Amino acid sequence: MATNTMGERIREMLEQKNITQKDLAKKAGITEAAMSHYIKGDRVPRSTVLTKIAIALDTTPEFLLEGIPNDVKGELGYARRLIARNVEQMSKKEKMELINILMGDEDEKRS
Repeated sequence: MATNTMGERIREMLEQKNITQKDLAKKAGITEAAMSHYIKGDRVPRSTVLTKIAIALDTTPEFLLEGIPNDVKGELGYARRLIARNVEQMSKKEKMELINILMGDEDEKRS
């Protein structure tokens, strides 16, 4: 199946993951009617809603909108969002571990 639109990509992912439109709407925290409009292409979700749909489908907003494959760039975006959402709950030590990983400081990783 050609997946040229966001709705087609969402529909294909629903089939692949064997979940219903209703289940996806619930996971994304939106109404089933809104989800139906997004799949039909009648409406485009706001970025916050698009992100919730992408997370519920274990993909990226970039893939849903433009069909950009889930590659390293997409994974980096996901990692950024995940960290941003959880930074307040992270301890100073956890934050420093992330910094050390990003900086490639092997000595600090071992401590």
